[in-house]
Formats: sequence, structure tokens, C-alpha cells
Amino acid sequence: MSQTRLTFALFGNIYQHEKSAAVRQVLACLDERGAHILIEEEYCDFLRCSELIDVDSIETFNDSSFEADFAISMGGDGTLLKTASQVREKQIPILGVNMGRLGFLADVSAKDFPQTIDALYRGDYSVESRALIRVESDGEPIDGYPFALNDVAILKRDTASMITIRASIGDDYLTTYQADGLIVSTPTGSTAYSLSNGGPIIVPGTGVLLLTPVAPHSLNVRPIVIPDSAEIALTVSSRSHTFLVAIDGRSSKMPEGTTLRLARAPYLLKVVKRPGVRYFSTLREKMMWGADTRG
Repeated sequence: MSQTRLTFALFGNIYQHEKSAAVRQVLACLDERGAHILIEEEYCDFLRCSELIDVDSIETFNDSSFEADFAISMGGDGTLLKTASQVREKQIPILGVNMGRLGFLADVSAKDFPQTIDALYRGDYSVESRALIRVESDGEPIDGYPFALNDVAILKRDTASMITIRASIGDDYLTTYQADGLIVSTPTGSTAYSLSNGGPIIVPGTGVLLLTPVAPHSLNVRPIVIPDSAEIALTVSSRSHTFLVAIDGRSSKMPEGTTLRLARAPYLLKVVKRPGVRYFSTLREKMMWGADTRG
């Protein structure tokens, strides 16, 4: 066993019950290697109270008040997005352990975790850098962490009428969207909400941002890809006088007339990739390309 003692910060899905066996396996695997384990406090309480796992001897932390060699996200891609919001600019690589079906980000299964940890200790892994979107408002401040790994969605509220979004790219006016909303996504987020609204798949690492309208009034309005060096300005009008801003699914209500400015964040998020895992093989599997669905 390696003499290097690594520190791992664990995050998890507090709504994902009946996964105690997998969690125990992860904790035992780390303990066998003499790792220093930290657990996010809310997740620790969940494991103790709901999963009946003995974690009383493990150190806990709140929010982003931790330091570690690696962060481990126990859940799915959504859990990894939450982990990203707590890792922030620390540049700590995140390992996504999926407790269900493998995702684009959380692509290590619980059964493959021991081999993956062995690879980490050997240094046999790669780290992918993923761009984020920074969101700023000219009016009321945005609640919470104003950065998105997947996407920022500007949406109408509930059953309200369409909203109007005036969009500019840098100093150039682009168009005024009349739609249920507009999604601005990174390449990482192109396979999420944007894809379900007809947006293209963009390979991570490509230096672009993607604008995808949600149920636009005009069929002439199409997704557009722009360089991620550009700043996007969006001014929103709504008959309900408010609209929603969802940053990786974290929603805030904003007053109409607000201008949002979106740009590439000044730092990158780092995601651990185990040996042999390739983006296009994951893409084929998730999209079921090549699968013959005929009876």
C-alpha cells in the first residue's frame, strides 16, 4: 500500500435511500488505504440517521470550509453539480461515484470504486478541466453560488405567458427571444436541459457557449454557438413582472427589467477520469446510439 496519505472530502445525495451497502464499501475502501476522510455535515447526518451508518468518528465540514486532495461525489450527475458548487475555485479534483446508472460526470460505479482508488494512489488517472458560466445581475443580487457547470436557464414562472429576452453578444445585439425561456450552457451542459430542447451536443473542452431557446414563439429561432470569450447580456420582460433564473437547477426569482450578464468563469472545475474511460464511449452508451430497438 502507498505510504502517501490522501485526504478525501465526501459529498452525497441525501434523498437517495437504500444505498448504505455501497456507502459502507466506499468508506471501508478508503479506511483500508489509511485515507483521511471528511464528510459534508448534512450528508453525514443523513448517513447516521437514515442509513444507520457509524460515522461518529469521521470529521465533518460545512459548505466550502474544507481542504482535500480529492472530492468524492456519491450520487449522480446532479450530486456532482452540488459538489461543484462547494468545491468552487479550490481546484480540488472531483471523483463522481454513481449510485444508479452511470452519468456523463459521475461515471464510476460503486463496484469499480476500489480499482479506481488504487489507480488514484498509483497516479494512474487523468483530470479533465471543465468551464463554468459566471452570472451577474445589474439589479438584485443572485442568491447562492453564481456559477454553473451545466447551464443557466432564464424561464417564465409557473403558467405565466411567454417572457421576452433581449440578447446581446458583447457589443452586438443578437435578437429578442419570445419564448418560455432561454438556456445558456457550457459544453458539459449541452447533454442536459439544452439537449431536450433541441440543442446540439458539444464535446467538453470546446471553447464555446450555447444558447438554446425553450419553446420559442417563432420557428425561425434556433440554437446558436458562440465563443466563450464573449459576454452575453440578457434583459428580461414578463407579464407577471418576474421570471426565474436557474443556475444548475438552483432557482431564484428576479424582477422583470433585470439585465443578466453571463461569461466564462475565471477558473475551471477539475473532474477525475479513471483509466480507459472515453467521452465518446460514454456518449454512445447514454444516447443508445447503435442499439437496435426493433423487436
